[in-house]
Amino acid sequence: MGTSEAVLQVFYGGISQVVSDPFLNKSDSLFLSKSHVKCTKKNGSRHMHFINCSSSLPGTIRIPETQPIRFGLYNNSPINRLRLLSCKCKQAESVSGITAGDGNGTWFVENALKLNAINDVFMSNGNLPLVGNERDAIDKLRVDSIEDEAWDLLRESMVYYCGSPIGTIAAKDSTSSGVLNYDQVFIRDFIPSGIAFLLKGEYDIVRNFILHTLQLQSWEKTMDCHSPGQGLMPASFKVRLVPLDGDDSATEEVLDPDFGEAAIGRVAPVDSGLWWIILLRAYGKCSEDLSVQERIDVQTGIKMILRLCLADGFDMFPTLLVTDGSCMIDRRMGIHGHPLEIQALFYSALLCAREMLAPEDGSADLIRALNNRLVALSFHIREYYWLDMKKLNEIYRYKTEEYSYDAVNKFNIYPDQIPPWLVDWMPNRGGYLIGNLQPAHMDFRFFSLGNLWSVVSSLANKEQSHAILDLIEAKWGDLVADMPLKICYPALEGQEWQIITGSDPKNTPWSYHNGGSWPTLLWQLAVACIKMNRPEMAARAIEVAERKISKDKWPEYYDTKRARFIGKQARLFQTWSVAGYLVAKQLLANPSAAKILITEEDSQLVNAFSCMISANPRRKRGRKSSSQTYIV
Repeated sequence: MGTSEAVLQVFYGGISQVVSDPFLNKSDSLFLSKSHVKCTKKNGSRHMHFINCSSSLPGTIRIPETQPIRFGLYNNSPINRLRLLSCKCKQAESVSGITAGDGNGTWFVENALKLNAINDVFMSNGNLPLVGNERDAIDKLRVDSIEDEAWDLLRESMVYYCGSPIGTIAAKDSTSSGVLNYDQVFIRDFIPSGIAFLLKGEYDIVRNFILHTLQLQSWEKTMDCHSPGQGLMPASFKVRLVPLDGDDSATEEVLDPDFGEAAIGRVAPVDSGLWWIILLRAYGKCSEDLSVQERIDVQTGIKMILRLCLADGFDMFPTLLVTDGSCMIDRRMGIHGHPLEIQALFYSALLCAREMLAPEDGSADLIRALNNRLVALSFHIREYYWLDMKKLNEIYRYKTEEYSYDAVNKFNIYPDQIPPWLVDWMPNRGGYLIGNLQPAHMDFRFFSLGNLWSVVSSLANKEQSHAILDLIEAKWGDLVADMPLKICYPALEGQEWQIITGSDPKNTPWSYHNGGSWPTLLWQLAVACIKMNRPEMAARAIEVAERKISKDKWPEYYDTKRARFIGKQARLFQTWSVAGYLVAKQLLANPSAAKILITEEDSQLVNAFSCMISANPRRKRGRKSSSQTYIV
């Protein structure tokens, strides 16, 4: 790339908010009118008043596409003097502690200074090759401009309820004709947004999100005359304006939740409550405000989620039994049963809840059940979900139809189930946790979220955690390639795709949930790498993402084996793609902050796990119980 082209790229990236962009609609401009909602009380009811706030920069330089660009000049006129006009209106609230008046002006001045710094690098011909410090300076400014753009997009996605920020919408893609439910606040989608705000020191939006979604937990949930168990958190919610009773001229804001009764496939979101508990703990650790988790209603909400998850059933396994589509993979993809993603989040939520539950007589039985489940779940996942070359060879030699308490092949897995791709794909060094385990069935696909969160939550032990990162490193071309990170590998193809997905036109091979690449997974990769003291892996993945994610307008996902195409149905300006990148950058800049998400295995659980190993019927079976107790 020539020098002029390089600077042109930086120029557009650094001040994209003030240079007109042919790809952006008017609604996407930073300086367009914004509406702020203010709730007031009138006759005991809330009435809405809209305060329209217009900001303009009459002196801002606008560069038409047909005009030549000279750095430091516009049509041969110097632009070192910029007339900036701040917004004169008084806003009801400042989202980030910076008003529109000083925020836009400061931003533009800083970027103008950056442009002047770039200008100083070049000779008059503007075509000299970049070397040494000059190239480093250009690269740093380009990365800084991507971060600035990401923060602007994240703030533009914020949703307000009665004048206070309450979450972020799923996507703000003005190019898409169908909105569907992308204009709603999703619990799982908000997690990276919430973490980004926490690491930025902006706690109010996370606190509001936690408390308002808690209120939705108690709402009546019914589909075809049937109600799910108490404690279910919604998949998403939307702020709606509805007329006040008896007064058609006035309206009020209400939260309209979706518990799955309106979702595609009508599946309840099992992961929502688990993510809510994880975010609650992160909020307390980051803000040091423990008053939220100590509230009676919050403690009750935690217990309701736990009771729903720990309820007795017919299952012989400690893993949660769920239907297809009950987590991030929310369409039919053959993950029904005991998918790894749910088990990793379940384990993490149990550990987080144990930290936050107030010790009281009424919680004793619940805490006892929680601890027993933690031990059984960790044993089950580490023992039966783990796969490396040694384990694969063991499965290859399995005997079947074993009726015995001492059976090696406990789940009657047939060796012919080992897929041909896995034999060549499995590296000699490294391993991973399989996607699912049921009687006579192993799902050998690699699922990124489940494996990464198993590292973060310590569901995988230390050796397994390093092996998972070893595998990602060894298979970088398959799992990261041109954009991190594959949601699963490999894709279902041919007849297998037809049978398992029902010929889903959105989950075609190497697209969406079927082997698509999702930039939002970048933040979970960063947390896992930091925990295992391997941040260079995350830095390498971030560098890959920065090459094109901003230029591609922050897509929801990428298609093809190497993630070369923007997904065929991907929304642009997807909020959790933006937030995932920001969290990854924040954590690499301050690795110690990852402790708000990481859960370490304590000595009591390690001892209990040792008891489980020694009492494993595969090694020893008897009626006598161990003298060591593993009830904490």
